[in-house]
Amino acid sequence: MSASLSMSATLSPAAVAPRVSAPRRASARSPLRLRAAQTAEAATKPSANAKPANDTMIRAAKGEKVDRTPVWLFRQAGRHLPEYMAYKETTGKNFLELLKDPKDVAECTLQPARRYDIDACILFSDILVIAEAMNIDVEMPGGKGILVPHPLAGPEDLSRLPETVDVQDKLGHVIEAVKEINRAIEAENLGVPLIGFSAAPWTLFYYMVGGSSKKNTDAGKRWMAEHPEASREILDRLTTVVIDYLDAQINAGVHMVQVFEAMCEHIDEPDFHEFAYPCIERIAREIKARHPDVPLLGFARDAGAYGLEALQKAGYDVMTVDRVMAGDEARACLAKEAAARGGEPGQVQGNFNPDLLHKDPEKGGDEAAIEAAVREMIGAFGPQKYIANLGSGLMGWESPEKVAFLVDTIHKVSEEMIAAEK
Repeated sequence: MSASLSMSATLSPAAVAPRVSAPRRASARSPLRLRAAQTAEAATKPSANAKPANDTMIRAAKGEKVDRTPVWLFRQAGRHLPEYMAYKETTGKNFLELLKDPKDVAECTLQPARRYDIDACILFSDILVIAEAMNIDVEMPGGKGILVPHPLAGPEDLSRLPETVDVQDKLGHVIEAVKEINRAIEAENLGVPLIGFSAAPWTLFYYMVGGSSKKNTDAGKRWMAEHPEASREILDRLTTVVIDYLDAQINAGVHMVQVFEAMCEHIDEPDFHEFAYPCIERIAREIKARHPDVPLLGFARDAGAYGLEALQKAGYDVMTVDRVMAGDEARACLAKEAAARGGEPGQVQGNFNPDLLHKDPEKGGDEAAIEAAVREMIGAFGPQKYIANLGSGLMGWESPEKVAFLVDTIHKVSEEMIAAEK
C-alpha cells in the first residue's frame, strides 16, 4: 500500500555549466543561484493552515477555556457520506487504493468538513499502514473487516520484519497527504485544524499475529504467553516506527495526534500493563520531548478505568472515553489518578452513542432523542476541557442529516451551558 516519494531533483540542462578549463562562478541570475534562493525561501515560508482560524479544538485539547465545546467524529470521513461513495465510483478505486494518492486522501479528508460544522479534520488513512510498511500484507475485502493473509506464525518470522522503517520512504505518501490536506483546507477557507493519528503498538501486533479483526482473536494473548521476548521485540520495533510516523506527521503540519489502542478487548489488564503500557508511555514521552506544544490524544478502547488512568499517567493530554462509562465517572477516575501523583487531571473526549444516528427510523433516534442524549452527555462531562465525539466510529449506516443535527446540537447546547456558567 505504501508508495515511496522521491526526494531528489534533477538539474535541467540549462542549469548545467558548460565544460571549461577552469571553475567558473555562477552569476547572480544563474539557475543554480535562483534555485538555491527559492529553496531557502520555501524553507522559511510558513506551512499552509499553520494557524487555523477555528482553533477551538486545539485550545480544548490543551485545557484552555472555550466558548463552545468542539466536536469531531470517529470515521467522520467515508462510507456514510454519499459524496464519498460517489467519489469512489468516479475514481474506480477501493479504500486501500484511495490511500495511496495524496490528492485522493485530501478529497476524502475534507468531505465531512464541507458538509458539517465540525471543528477538525482527521487524516483519512488506516490503522494498519505501519504494518504494511513493515512488510505485512493487508487486505480489506468487503464485509470481512481487515485481513492479514500471512500473519506472523512464530518467533522465526521476525526475520520478515525490518529492524526499523524509514517513514519518509515507506510512508511518504501519507506525509505528503498531510501537506496536501492543509493546502486544501486553506484554499477552501475551511479554517480547521488537522488531526494526525496512528494505531498503537498492541493494536498493530494484534493484527500482525492474528490476521483478522474477527477471527483468531486469541492469537495476541497466546503469542505473549508463549513468546514473551519475541512479543516485546516486535512491540519495541513497532513503537519506534509509531513515534517516527507521528513525528513526521507533526513536522508536515498536523496540529495534534491521536493514538488508537483499539484492541484492548483482546488483552487483559495484567498483560496490558506489562506489554501495551510501556509502548504507549514511550510514545507519549518521545512525542512530548520533540513537540511539547502539540496535543496528544489517546484512546484505549474497551479498557475502561485502567485504560484512562494509564493514558493520563503516560502523559497524554486528552483521554478518550468509550461507551463503557459515563462522562462524570471518567472525570472522577482521572481526578483520582492525578491526585495520587499530586497532579491535575487531563482533558476528556467522547462518547455519544452512534446508534442514535442510524438512518433507519426503527433503529435510530429522532432529533428529540439526539438532543436529549447530547444534553445528558455534555452535562456529565461538562462543556470545558472536553472534546465531543462518539463512543465508537461511524459504520456507514448513519443518516448525514442526523450527523449534521448532532454536530449543531453539541455546539448549541454547550454554548448555552458555558453562557450559564458566566
